[in-house]
This record gives sequence, C-alpha cells and structure tokens, in this order.
Amino acid sequence: MKQILTDEFKRATFGEARNAQEALDLVWKQEWDVVVLDITMPGRSGLDALREIKKSKPRLPVLVLSMHPENQFAVRVLKAGASGYMTKESAPEELVDAVKKVFAGGRYVSAALGETLAASLSISHRAPQEKLSDREFQVLRLIASGKMATKIARELSLSVKTISTYRTRILEKMGMKNNAELMHYAIQHRLVE
Repeated sequence: MKQILTDEFKRATFGEARNAQEALDLVWKQEWDVVVLDITMPGRSGLDALREIKKSKPRLPVLVLSMHPENQFAVRVLKAGASGYMTKESAPEELVDAVKKVFAGGRYVSAALGETLAASLSISHRAPQEKLSDREFQVLRLIASGKMATKIARELSLSVKTISTYRTRILEKMGMKNNAELMHYAIQHRLVE
C-alpha cells in the first residue's frame, strides 16, 4: 500500500504504525494531511483510534481501509467521522483516487456502498446489529468468535461484569436468547471471520 501511494505522491512524507496506539502517537506528534487507518489492529481497535483522532483533530481526513466487507463496518466508521471506507481487495488505482478525494475534503465510498446507503434511506428496517453501540458490536463479534467473557474482558480492559452487561444488552436489542443464537446470526451475516 505504501509503495502504491509513494509512486503517486512522490513528494509526500509517510508514517507507519503497527497498532492503534502508535497511530495515535503519530497523529498527535506530527502534522498529517490524511490518515489511512485499518479497523483490525493489535490492541485497541481502529474504530477506537478513529474516534480519538476525530476528537483531537476533527478536520483531519481519515480513510479507513479494511479487510472487512463494507456491510460490516462502513456505515459505522462513516458515522464515527471517517472520510471514506474501502476494502483491501479494492484496486490500487481506487486507493489513490480515494486518498485524493478525502485529501480534497470529499468523502469516498465505493459505488456498491453508495447504492446501499441510498437504499437504506428509503428502508425503515435496520439490521439488528445496527441497533448496537460500537462497543456492543465489538463485544458481539468477540462472543461470536467463541471467546469467553473473561478473555473478552481482559482483551478490552473491562471487568467480566461489564462484559456480562454488554452481553445482556446485545441479546435484548437483537431479540435473541443466548450466545448460540448470537453466534449463528454473526456467522450467517458474516460479522466474524
């Protein structure tokens, strides 16, 4: 990805981070024109990093590049303040076009996502997972991937009781009775790998 951008933006300076905290440190310590951010990183999620970036530098354009399909995260990251969302499967030219667009102050979404967003304006029915807060959605994905509450609590630096509360809210909002139903739904709707 860096090579693609280096070839197009020859005089640009690039920074790289291995995790969300390193990305945040770079954003806070230096002036950047655009941030290209992944959702799935070690430690804190890219969604958490996006929120932090938008709090401290609301005008800094953030393009989210993810391995997750658009239907899983795109609307969520756009609502959190991202200037665009694209999957890693996208063509290299699309990455260059997306960076140019968000740098110029625009928003970038694929044609398919644009159609989905337009269709959602006329449809009042929302998918059950769209009723969840970002943290609830994160906990849903961890439960659906088979992780126990203690491991989820440790991973998110929360108490087991807090995870249990999130689980109860998730079940309630999604109209489900147990983890098995959550797992089945998440797998069926490709919310987990």
